[in-house]
Amino acid sequence: MTDTQSDIKRVSIDDREFVLVGTAHISQDSVDTVRQVIEQEAPDTVCVELDEQRYRALSNPRHWESLNLIQVLRKGQAPFLLANLALASFQKRMGLQTGVKPGAELAAAAEMASQSGLELRLVDREIRTSLLRAWRKAGLWKKMNLLATLLASMFERQELSEEELAKLRQTDTLSAMLDEMGQVLPTVKTILVDERDSYMANLIRRSPGRKVVAVVGAAHLPGIEGKLHRNFSDEEIAELSVVPEKTRFSKLAPWLIPGVVVALFILGFFYGDKQVLANAAIAWIIANGLLSALGALLALGHPLTIITAFIAAPITSLNPTIGAGFVTGLVQAILTPPQVQDLEKVADDIANPSGWWRNRLTRVLLVFFFSSLGSAIGTVVAFGWLKNLL
Repeated sequence: MTDTQSDIKRVSIDDREFVLVGTAHISQDSVDTVRQVIEQEAPDTVCVELDEQRYRALSNPRHWESLNLIQVLRKGQAPFLLANLALASFQKRMGLQTGVKPGAELAAAAEMASQSGLELRLVDREIRTSLLRAWRKAGLWKKMNLLATLLASMFERQELSEEELAKLRQTDTLSAMLDEMGQVLPTVKTILVDERDSYMANLIRRSPGRKVVAVVGAAHLPGIEGKLHRNFSDEEIAELSVVPEKTRFSKLAPWLIPGVVVALFILGFFYGDKQVLANAAIAWIIANGLLSALGALLALGHPLTIITAFIAAPITSLNPTIGAGFVTGLVQAILTPPQVQDLEKVADDIANPSGWWRNRLTRVLLVFFFSSLGSAIGTVVAFGWLKNLL
């Protein structure tokens, strides 16, 4: 049975009723609707489209203050943190124009459940799992598209007209946006939307009580509604939680160019002209070091960080187990560690492109990203030179 409101769906299964509320994550109308539905329906359980990490972030706005950036870099989690911030940045900018904090309707649902003594269930898949599944299952070209989209979402300035803002608050518009993304990157859409529909539908159906209210993003409403009737096996759901192993090629690829480069130098040392070999070594150092240093400079890294990038990149390019960005990010974090005020203001600073450079925390991530990108480009350029020199 379907409500007269397009953003509320009712599904009856046996003697149980599920009330699905589709929301726009930056709409005051959605916040009001969520509060009204929970109050009127008085459910046994409230389900929200959150995982543990996002729930803690919404519940504790000061969670950034406990972040250990050096540990993040050492554990190789900088790309994941950067992706999270880029996505949050886009939502934050849209939220500033609508006047609503991103995820406010999810926080309102959790708050009402707590205040009313209702069972609260977090039904979304861990965001790290979703992002890694999307990345691992995407081909090289799709990965490049994802990176370009990520970079654009970090710095794009987008002013919306009143008409566009009104449309943004409508649930069907958000669904259409994701459908459009799915046409460009169907694999990513399958993982970020379709798989999560199945994952959330399963947990919603397994939630206790005869009446369950589930608050989810509008794009997930049709999928969850259609999949609630299906009994997923434990094996099916477990598969959706698995991060795919890297393919054999992706494991070997980072070693290919360094392996070929080392082989060329060895052959050049024994059989080639020593002067040509010296020129090749200089070319390798300049291409890698200069472009990585340029990346650190673009991120407004500390002068010693820029020097470190120039020195480290030619070496790390031959050792895929450690990247130039790890070294430069670590040096930047030690030389200009984020202050308490940086951690307190990061959520606001990422809404403004200049804030990424002003905030010491995000500047470390920019140093990591741009010096890594510069080193990668430098490796390709240097490899081209080596083929001509040796």
